[in-house]
Amino acid sequence: MTTDATTQGELAAATAQRRTFAIISHPDAGKTTLTEKLLLYSGMIRTAGMVRGRKGGKVAASDWMGMEQERGISITASAMQFNYKNAVINLLDTPGHQDFSEDTYRTLTAADSAIMVIDAAKGVETQTRKLFAVCRMRRIPVLTLINKMDLPGRPPLDLMTEVEQALSIHASAINWPIGSGSEFAGIVNRSDNRVQLFSRTAPGGATKVNVETLMLDELARSGRVSDDVMAQVQHDLELIEIAGNPFSREPFLAGEVTPVFFASALTNFGIESFLDAFVDLAPSPGARLADRDDGTEVSVDPIETPFSAYVFKLQANMNPKHRDSTAFLRVCSGRFERDMVVRHHRLNREVRLSRPHSLVAQTRSTVEEAYPGDIIGIINPGLFAIGDTISVGGGFNFKPLPQFQPEIFARIRPSDVGKRKSFDKGMEQMAQEGTVQILRSLNDLESLVAAVGRLQFDVLQYRLREEYRVETVLDVLSYSCSAWLEGEVATFKLPSNSMIVKDHRGRIVVLFADQLMKNIARDRNPDHVLKDMG
Repeated sequence: MTTDATTQGELAAATAQRRTFAIISHPDAGKTTLTEKLLLYSGMIRTAGMVRGRKGGKVAASDWMGMEQERGISITASAMQFNYKNAVINLLDTPGHQDFSEDTYRTLTAADSAIMVIDAAKGVETQTRKLFAVCRMRRIPVLTLINKMDLPGRPPLDLMTEVEQALSIHASAINWPIGSGSEFAGIVNRSDNRVQLFSRTAPGGATKVNVETLMLDELARSGRVSDDVMAQVQHDLELIEIAGNPFSREPFLAGEVTPVFFASALTNFGIESFLDAFVDLAPSPGARLADRDDGTEVSVDPIETPFSAYVFKLQANMNPKHRDSTAFLRVCSGRFERDMVVRHHRLNREVRLSRPHSLVAQTRSTVEEAYPGDIIGIINPGLFAIGDTISVGGGFNFKPLPQFQPEIFARIRPSDVGKRKSFDKGMEQMAQEGTVQILRSLNDLESLVAAVGRLQFDVLQYRLREEYRVETVLDVLSYSCSAWLEGEVATFKLPSNSMIVKDHRGRIVVLFADQLMKNIARDRNPDHVLKDMG
């Protein structure tokens, strides 16, 4: 473990190298493209292909589910590790689609920082606001990348202003774009006025770009960019020097300021300099709060505390050849070693962590050791649930993961009653992973599924068909909100178009047609409490 000074020093050095982060964005802002380009610049892949490639073409390295490849969206959160210069990067590639926000929120608990990707033409969009709010709530420092500078977009100063006003945070430009759209030629580093001029090397940014470095005044004299572009750059730089926010690392780590970068993930323009800055600015893993068994709070130090981790995600059948379930663990403290025996806090028993692995798409690699900040996959024989804490010493649990209120409900059944056993097995697995929530009638004769968004039902049916060979019939119900009920069920006055069920923990849940019916129920039942899920 970490008993002597030498071992502790090695642990501290390994922890200091780690950068564990998530990418957050609205759909189509370029998050998955950026993920792939980070892998390109790290050397993990040799060439990058278009995320929404033609039939038979390449797909993003982080996307493994067939449905993700077909639709060009990220549905499940993948975890990838790669080396970049002197850093060890743990990248959590989260779903951008709002229907999968619950999976994204859980994944954000495993991140020490976040990269917020914004479309230069669309600015701060709805899902971006929601995800940023979660980062702020969890005090996760955020770096902002304004993407798609190679396409027609809004003025950079307008985008900076919108980031500040929409998200209530100070924005500080670390670099500034030279031109935009077809005239996007490079970036200026504001700290020293050093310019990087880019030239394309392959269609679609399949390989690294060529970079030429010179000073801003040299660029102005060279005639390499148009007079109009040069005048705009100089005007903008003068303005933000006078009225802009200065940058320092402490307010960034405190979540008070976001450093802003401009780039094009598609063409690779500005990606390498952004990754360099990320490694310098982003924090390494720090202490995490947990609850002791006696109810008091404890800070789990990554160096001083022996090995501990928690489960933030479950995923079954990631590789059809394996047909197993994987529990994703975030290492919080100490050094992990393959086959080590740890205490499973919820079950109050010892378990051996065998066959640990890391994943990039469907490729598995055995993990011999891991350090704070690392993400490892453990084969899950039904022992692990989302939120479980494991450690060498025991005696505490990391803070519970967020749970979100479903907004869409349905009945689902197998088309072939002979497939009922496979259907039940698949449904149980999906519920454990958090793909959907399972609700049951009070007499246990009827089952419902609940989700944050409609696309989750599409994924549910797709995975039941592909992984369990079960075709299903799904009927969406007319309920749009819900609440836990505290009080006697027998005396609760249920409004029309409402239904009482129970969740997987046996808690009573009331489903309502709309918010009005929910408010009416509150007024009619002053002796009961309707508690929102969360």
